[in-house]
Amino acid sequence: MLPPMTSSSIDSAPDSAPAPGTFELGGTVTIPRLGFGAMQLPGRWSGPAGDTANAVAVARRAVELGARHIDTAAFYFSDTHRANDLLREALYPYPADVTIATKVGPLRDETGEMYAEARPDQLRGEVERNLKDLGVDVLDLVHLRVGRLGPHVPESLGERFAVLAALREEGLIRQLGVSNVTAGQLAEARSIAPVAAVQNRFGVLDQADAALVDECADAGIAYMPFFALGGGHTDLSSENLRKVAERHGATAFQIAIAWGLARSPSIVQIPGTASLAHLEENMAAGRLTLDEADMALLGRRR
Repeated sequence: MLPPMTSSSIDSAPDSAPAPGTFELGGTVTIPRLGFGAMQLPGRWSGPAGDTANAVAVARRAVELGARHIDTAAFYFSDTHRANDLLREALYPYPADVTIATKVGPLRDETGEMYAEARPDQLRGEVERNLKDLGVDVLDLVHLRVGRLGPHVPESLGERFAVLAALREEGLIRQLGVSNVTAGQLAEARSIAPVAAVQNRFGVLDQADAALVDECADAGIAYMPFFALGGGHTDLSSENLRKVAERHGATAFQIAIAWGLARSPSIVQIPGTASLAHLEENMAAGRLTLDEADMALLGRRR
């Protein structure tokens, strides 16, 4: 087992730490705009079940490289590993400046497949499970995830979001977010309680949600794209992306990260990986600066 992470290990972060700028989450917490997503740590979305020592090393290295916002969920798991358990083993006690965001909403069966949306009366249990698994008394940020991974579902989220708002009033949650939502659903949530963050599908090759990205920027809401690097389902070999990558001596994945940071000041990137080598590449993307010519090829800057 790896030794526990200490404050000295974070203080000794290398000079290569990213410089992507910061965002005021909910107007109260400052986070770097390049964080880390824990979805791949258990191994389910990256092949066979993951290796515990490797997953712990990746999570710790992410923090050492400057990631201070970590995205997870209780429903990120493989046959043998759960993301929340791995994060707790890697980082507990958590550094004071690290914000951990989780999600509730989808229910998964023992194979990991979504089978239902949590009912309002089930959400407290989902929040309490995240509290227990992460070993904390309060969750920094909880997203209500609606619908499946496909097209947005035009459903009302009011009753479920109101449950999370009540748990926030109880002191179990600091800030609230929504995920996989339409503009109308975001407006509905904001009519119930303050929304600090939106997590939707958006990236350099999937810009359909551009209007909501801009709306979030205008409202001071963080926009945290999922599948910003394609999620394993998108070919990042477009000609324009290749040209920009060659110009900067970078990979297509690094340009995809840098593009999001340049696209809008509200975007907080949370790329995930279970590879130390890919983690180093992802975090180095925070030092890339795309110019107007790059953005003209890839998509407009806000």
